[in-house]
Amino acid sequence: MGEDYKAKIFKSGNSLALRLPKALGLEEGTEMVLREEHGKFTFQPADIAPRKIDVSKFAGKAPWLEPLPREDFDDSPRAWDDPDFPGFR
Repeated sequence: MGEDYKAKIFKSGNSLALRLPKALGLEEGTEMVLREEHGKFTFQPADIAPRKIDVSKFAGKAPWLEPLPREDFDDSPRAWDDPDFPGFR
């Protein structure tokens, strides 16, 4: 079991706030989830959104991959791009 800490509730604007001891090791701005169960409160750090993977340097790690030349893509006009096409908006 961990250590016990005491904290005091105070008014901050129109809300109540709880000052947490520095000894808990929390960083300023950390988002927390607070739960109340049967009159007891628990809090824990909120789940952090998954980090995005940077694939910008992936091609260097797979030298056998070569970029397709631009002329391999078909950019010709499509029938549905024509204003006379049924359902054109």
